[in-house]
Amino acid sequence: MSPAVPARYCGRLFTAEEMELIARLIAGPQKPNRAQLSRLVCDELRWLRPDGRRKDMACRVAMLRMHRDGLIALPTPLKGNCNGRIRPKLTGASAPGSPLSLPAGALGKLELRLVTRQDSALWNELIERHHYLGYTPLPGAQLRYLVYAGNRLLAALGFGASAWKVAPRDKFIGWNVQERERNLHRIINNARFLILPWITSRNLASRILSTAAKRIAQDWHVCYGYRPVLLETFVDRTRFRGTCYRAANWICVGTTQGRGKLDPHRLHPLPAKDIFLYPLGQDFRQELRAA
Repeated sequence: MSPAVPARYCGRLFTAEEMELIARLIAGPQKPNRAQLSRLVCDELRWLRPDGRRKDMACRVAMLRMHRDGLIALPTPLKGNCNGRIRPKLTGASAPGSPLSLPAGALGKLELRLVTRQDSALWNELIERHHYLGYTPLPGAQLRYLVYAGNRLLAALGFGASAWKVAPRDKFIGWNVQERERNLHRIINNARFLILPWITSRNLASRILSTAAKRIAQDWHVCYGYRPVLLETFVDRTRFRGTCYRAANWICVGTTQGRGKLDPHRLHPLPAKDIFLYPLGQDFRQELRAA
C-alpha cells in the first residue's frame, strides 16, 4: 500500500493521521465488515450530516476509492463485490409503453411521488434502460421521484450531492473556500431527469422542473433535517441545449472544463457541460456564505 498522505474523497480532506486511524480500525480485533467499518469511521472522525446522523454511505464510497487507490486494504465484501455490480436487471416494468402525445396542460395535475423502497428498483431500471447515462447510485444524500399524471407514469428524476468545486457556480455565489466547505451540502444536484421516450408533451419537462423546485426543499428537510437553498445541474452540450431548464427559469452560469471530479489532470477529457442553477430563495447567497 502507498504511505498515508492527505487525500480528498467525497468532499472531505483526510489527513495522514486519519488514514492511519482507518487502517488501524480495519486491522482491529473486531475485524469489522465494510458496513460496520463505515459506521466506526464516522463515529471516530465525527463525519456527520447536519441532522447529526452518520454520513456512512459517503464514508463507504470514500473508503472504496481509498482502497482502489492503494491507501487502505478493505476487508472482502460479505456478499461478493456488490460495488461493481450496479446494473439493474431489466424487466417488463421498464419496457416501452403505449405512446402518449398531449400538451402538458392537457395531462391534468402532475404528481411527484417520492421513491420508496418498493419503487426503487423501478426507478433504477427506468434510468438504466432509457437515460443516456444509465444507472449509477446517486452520491450522498438524495431524493428520487417518479412523475405521474393520474395513473400514467411520465418521468423520473433524482437529486443528489452537489459537485465539490465548480468555478462558474462558485463565482456566481461569491463564496470563499471556507464558506464552500461549510455550506456545500445546501446545494443539491439534479443528477438525473428522464421523460419516458414514448411520452411526447410540449412544456412537460419545464413543468416538472417547476413542480419539483416548489417542493424539494420541504421534502429534503423532512428527510435530512435541513433545507437546500440552490439547485444545480449539468447539461451535455453535445446532446442538449438545456431548453427545458431555461423555460423553468434556471440560470446558465457557464460551462465545465471537460474533466471529471476524479480526473484533476485531464487525462480522460469529458464533453463540456453547461452549468444551470436555480435559487430556492432570494437569500441563497447569504445562507451559503453564512458562518
